[in-house]
Amino acid sequence: MNENIVRDKSFKFAVRIVNFYKLLIERKEYVMSKQILRSGTSIGANIREAQNAQSNADFIHKLSIAQKETDETLYWLELLKETEYISETEFDSLSDDCTELLKLLRSIIITSKNKSKKL
Repeated sequence: MNENIVRDKSFKFAVRIVNFYKLLIERKEYVMSKQILRSGTSIGANIREAQNAQSNADFIHKLSIAQKETDETLYWLELLKETEYISETEFDSLSDDCTELLKLLRSIIITSKNKSKKL
């Protein structure tokens, strides 16, 4: 399989989120942990779906969903930090990865939209 940076980073991030979820369960946080598990693993799933898009518009749509899920994951991370379920260090590490994914997705979406306009 050829290298796909956003696919690979989103998969590694999903693995981190699953492990993070386990940590939150140990800390007896059950509601937000399920939310971040869902949104954090959905990013990579939508990126995978985009790889099999039927058109450029479908590709952009799927990546836009991944972008929304990434932003939602950042929301849950911020909320977990502010409610002191996670430390600043834990937040920074996951937030940095999440923000990097968000930037990559936005860049790919913009590039794909510009290509569509030229066609």
